[in-house]
Formats: sequence, structure tokens, C-alpha cells
Amino acid sequence: MSCFECGPIRPPSEAGSILLRLTRNCHWNKCAFCPVYKNTKYSMRTVDEVLHDIDSIASIAERIYGELNVRYPDRKDNTQVVHVVRNMDFGDADYGCVRQVAFWIYHGMKSMFLQDADALVLRTENLVTILNHAREKFPTIERITTYSRAKTISRKTLEELKTLRAAGLGRIHIGMESGSGAVLEMINKGVTPEEQITAGRNVMAAGFELSEYFMPGLGGRALSRENAMESARVLSAVNPTFIRLRSTIPVPGTPLYEMLLDKRWAPLTEEEKVLEIRLFLENLEGITSRVQSDHIMNLLEDVEGTLPGDRERMLDVIDGFLGMNQDDRESFIVGRRIGRYRYLSDYVPMQDVEMVKREIKNRYASLEDGMLEILAQYI
Repeated sequence: MSCFECGPIRPPSEAGSILLRLTRNCHWNKCAFCPVYKNTKYSMRTVDEVLHDIDSIASIAERIYGELNVRYPDRKDNTQVVHVVRNMDFGDADYGCVRQVAFWIYHGMKSMFLQDADALVLRTENLVTILNHAREKFPTIERITTYSRAKTISRKTLEELKTLRAAGLGRIHIGMESGSGAVLEMINKGVTPEEQITAGRNVMAAGFELSEYFMPGLGGRALSRENAMESARVLSAVNPTFIRLRSTIPVPGTPLYEMLLDKRWAPLTEEEKVLEIRLFLENLEGITSRVQSDHIMNLLEDVEGTLPGDRERMLDVIDGFLGMNQDDRESFIVGRRIGRYRYLSDYVPMQDVEMVKREIKNRYASLEDGMLEILAQYI
């Protein structure tokens, strides 16, 4: 039984998806903040290689389902798949692949994510072949999604995008990061704000769901206001389905971290990033996007809702944090970063959090310095 390739990352919203690798790594791979693909070689997989992986996934799934039918003929759901896979003999097959398929079966085999950083770089006709084969093999699939770059999308015609939508691709994730030309140039994003707008509008016009990512703090202290205001301008012009917050963390080994060490870029404090998010939310105009703070890097996971109706509630969460006294704010920051709180609404003083806070303050020059090191371990 053959295995299939998997890349290194996927969006948190694709946690229940099977991962299908169309490219290896990132063809741009120059963004200053990103640690994922550094020191790796980019390549595009052939259509035959990808089709073979689809067949391999189907073969593993068929065998697991066969065993499920034998052991649990009257099953009402897929929860027994865990017990079945533990006791099956897959010979020399990579058990990691088996586990991934089993996990997918557990979640109903409803979604597929195309890896790595930009699957749309493939020719449209090749993508259609892959999409058709995946849907033929897995009729349970309800959603197929992928990452892509605005620059790549801007090179496809609207008709090509509509063709991909008709073939079953349903959601595209674009790392906008910032709508500021100065910030995009600083981080070497390789795209302009106007290209971001054009790509986003075309994705929406073709009938896709669109997730756009905004990185609070990416401009550092010098460009914080511009990062918020210009990002709000661009996203207001696009009106994507989702706006996903990804707070900036300078990670060792990246150009952004070198800029931090060289004092060419000054990071925002946790409070300053929250203030930038507030300014950003205030300036989103005339759109109906869903704002989501669905990542561990974000301090306030409670800041989510659908515009325009939930704007005030999201601002109230931010103001609730900013209105805390300094000691409680610091305690929440520490507790959130060590996993004791998920939401601001979870906050109650905890002895172990206070102990960690004291240790951080004793070990580092400031609480913020300690937080930067802790957050770098998340990536």
C-alpha cells in the first residue's frame, strides 16, 4: 500500500481536512516574516503524481472502511475508526498516512486542502483534472480549499477562476498580511495593494469563499497606524468572506527577526497590537465579512463576529481588555500565552499564572521581552 505526500502547514480552519500536495514549498519564499519554507527547494508535482496520491488515499480509506463494515456493521458514525486502525495490519505502509486518512474518516471526509503555499500556480487545466479526480474518488467532499498569492491570482482570468470554481474548488486563502504599500515593500511581499484588491475582487466575483489574512503589528511601531488604516481600506474594497487576524511574531531565522535585532523594526507590545486591531475594525466600511481571530498567536480570540452587526461587540471585547488595570492585563497576557486562558472572558486570577509572571519579569528585562521569546516558540 503506497503512501502520499504532505506539506508542512494548513490553515487552522482546515483541521479536519485531508491534505493533498500539489507543490512543494513556496515559489516566492521571500516574505520577511515567514519561517516555514526557508532553506527549502521549490518544485511543482506532476499531475500524475498528484492523481496517484488521490488513489493512494482512496485505497487506504477503502481498506479502513472495509474493516469498519466487518467489525461494526450497524455503526451510526465513524467514531470507531480509531479502534479499528489501531488493530489493523498495514504491513510496510507509512502509518502516518494511515492515521491521516483515519482522522479524515472520523471527520466525515468532507473537506480537502491543496498544499503547499500556492496551488493556483499550476495551469488551470491541470488543476481541473486534479479536482475532478478528487471529487470522483471522494463523493463525500463538500469543500476543497487552497492557499494562493494575490500575484498568482491576478494572472488568471476571471473565466479561469470560474472554471476552477465549477470544478469544485470552493475556498481560497490569501495572505494579504497588510494593505500598506510601505509595509508590503518592507516585508518583501512581492505584491501591491492594488493587486491585492484586484485579486480579491476576482475571487469573490468567481463565486469562491475568500479568506484574507491581516497581520496586526507587521509594520512595527513606525507603521502601525498605516498598517491598520490601509489594510482596512483594501479589505473594504474586497469584502472577503472571512478576515482572519494573525498577530505578528518575529521568529528567529527570518529576515524580520534580523530587522528586530538590528533595530530596523520595533515590535509592538501586546497592548499596542490590540489597539491596532481596534483601529483596523473601526475603519472597515461597507462590508459583510466574518472577522475571525482563530489562531494561538492572537491575544484576544474573543474578537470575532460578522460585520457590520458585530462590530461594537468586538470593540467591547477590546475595550474590556484595555480597561483592565495593568496588573490584570499582564496576568491575562501571561495566562493566555501559557494556555491557562483561551478567551478574555475566561480570566480569573490564578496562582500559577502569577508565579510564571514573576519568573518572566525576573528572567527578562521586561514582560514584553519574555513574551516575544515565548511566542516565537508557537510558530
